[in-house]
Amino acid sequence: MSAGELACTYAVLILHDDGIPVTAEKIAALVKAAKVSVEPYWPGLFAKLAEKRNIGDLITNVGSGGGAAPMAVAASGGGAAPAAAAPAAEEKKEEPKEESDDDMGFSLFD
Repeated sequence: MSAGELACTYAVLILHDDGIPVTAEKIAALVKAAKVSVEPYWPGLFAKLAEKRNIGDLITNVGSGGGAAPMAVAASGGGAAPAAAAPAAEEKKEEPKEESDDDMGFSLFD
C-alpha cells in the first residue's frame, strides 16, 4: 500500500468518525493538510467506495475475510422457513490442518 492510499484511508476514517459525509474534496483537503502527496485519482476512488459501502461495516468486519453473507431467516406462520434453515445450521466449516515440519523432512534445529 502506497503512502497516498494510506493517507486516503486515514482521511476516510477521520471523516467517518466525525460523522462528516465522505467526498473526494474533503479527502483531498485532509490529505493536503497532512502534507501528503497523492495521485489525483485516489480521493475520488475512496469517495466512491465510501458511497457504495458502509464504512462502519468495513471497520467491524476487518477480520472476517470476506466470507459468505449472513443468512437472515424470516419468521413466518408457515413451517417451511425453519425447515430450510436447519440444513444451513448443520453445516460446519472445515478447518485447514496445520502442516508440521516433520512432513518436510527437515527440522529447524538440524
